[in-house]
Amino acid sequence: MHRKPPPGFLRLPWHHRKPSLTVEGEPCLEGSLAGKLLIASPAIEDSRFSRAVILVCTHNEEHAMGIVLNKASDEGPLSELLDQLGVDGDQAPDAHILVGGPVSRERGFVLHSEDYDSDGATLNVCDGVCLTATRDVLHAITSDAPPERFVLALGYSGWGAGQLEMELAENVWLVGEPDVALVFDPSFDTKWSRALARIGVSPDRLQVTGGRA
Repeated sequence: MHRKPPPGFLRLPWHHRKPSLTVEGEPCLEGSLAGKLLIASPAIEDSRFSRAVILVCTHNEEHAMGIVLNKASDEGPLSELLDQLGVDGDQAPDAHILVGGPVSRERGFVLHSEDYDSDGATLNVCDGVCLTATRDVLHAITSDAPPERFVLALGYSGWGAGQLEMELAENVWLVGEPDVALVFDPSFDTKWSRALARIGVSPDRLQVTGGRA
């Protein structure tokens, strides 16, 4: 996993870059994986990514960035965390906090529904899901008109140039289509098996071969 944060990733023209991805020498996708789900293979031994489901938010030739959707943080409650970030948390809803990945754990990233936009600082990840990483969105989730759906993640998962493609070639990840309900559902313990079921894969049939994320 890449440890260096991609500076200003929300401003990168990732949607204009189209890397070619291959698995075992055969093309599996032409273009960016932004908006797709990465589903961890059972071979991953790193506890931070074991049975992880990651929503890829940006992906280009230089880097990839995503948010883990099923690793709960021991931070909280949300109101206390917001207070620590300098935002009045008195009106904060009772919401789960995710560990989005090992990079920049001191930074907050909010995945939310499309009914909120932070004036050019919001990235549309896929249908029904956006990403904002500015202080404005923290104020929005405590306002009288918060996004209909949202989840706050601390940190993110990142890859350098070619790293994600290499991990795909080594069968570290399976790729699936995003599902809005899966993104925002707080039932973290079942997300991995449900994500596999959506692509027609049974966990019992997966072979533990390779994998070193």
